[in-house]
Order: sequence, then C-alpha cells, then structure tokens
Amino acid sequence: MSSGSDATSVSPTWPEVFIAWIGRTVAWLGLLMVLLSFTVVVLRYGFNLGWIWMQETVTYLHATIFMLAAAWALQTNDHVRVDIFYRERSPRQKAWVNAIGTLLFLVPVCVFLLIKAGPYVATAWSIRESSKEASGLPWVYLLKTLLLLLPALLLIQAGNGLYRNYQTLRGKNA
Repeated sequence: MSSGSDATSVSPTWPEVFIAWIGRTVAWLGLLMVLLSFTVVVLRYGFNLGWIWMQETVTYLHATIFMLAAAWALQTNDHVRVDIFYRERSPRQKAWVNAIGTLLFLVPVCVFLLIKAGPYVATAWSIRESSKEASGLPWVYLLKTLLLLLPALLLIQAGNGLYRNYQTLRGKNA
C-alpha cells in the first residue's frame, strides 16, 4: 500500500520535501554502516580485536536507516507491495487502493505504535538508559526514540499521501 501517488506530477509540499530530505540524508548512513561493518570483521578475524561500541554502532546505524527512511520509501513507492490489487489498475483505482490501505492499515498501526512506545521511550529517557555491555554505547534512550519517530514520520507521509490521492481522485494530478 502506498500513501501517495506519483510525487513527480505536481510540485512537492513542504512535508514531502521534509520527508525526502530526511530519507536522502539517512541513506548516506548506509555507506558508513557498510564501512564500519567491514572494519569490525577485519579487526575481529584479521587481528583478533573487537569493541562492543563499534558493533553496537552498526546496530544503531541500521535502526536509524530503517526507522527514519521508511516514510521516504513510502513516499517514493520503494516499499514492498502486494501487487495483485495494484499492478494493472488505473491511476484513479490506485489512488483508491492507496487511500483505503493508508486509512485501514497504516494509520492504525502508527497510532498503536505511538501509544504503546510512548511510555517505553519516556522510561528510557527518564533513566538515560544505556547499553548493558561494559563498553557499550550510552545512548539506548536515543535509539528507542526512533520507535516514536518512525510512526510520526509515517503519519506525516500518510497525510501527505491521502492529500495526493484526493487530488488524483478529483482529477487534479492524474
């Protein structure tokens, strides 16, 4: 399900620009994650050296990329889609599928995540939760904050996508 139509057919809204900026910026963390993963492997198996903080940094980067780029993937239709209802449809029918999917699935899941993750993240912040490993990273509370940023960004994109779908249904950007 997508929450947006072809974003290139009309000028972007400020939420689209914001989501795209976050996505493009976070995408560069992928390169850093690959280089760091390579370094961890070389140090561990080549020199019998390893640091927990370095391994945890790879995990932090992976979580950051996934959680912060999800809304951008939704915006650009780069997410996984069940194509049986979508491939051969007209732009108008696709807009209906996108809008219904957004309202029935995406929005409720995001609201659920915000409700359930809120207290969990608040507790992590209140105790400034850190890694349980001796030399681990001290910012677990920041990592857990991504549990709120993911649904928040997805909801922004959902609203934006619903707006685009509405335009398509009215024939304004078909």
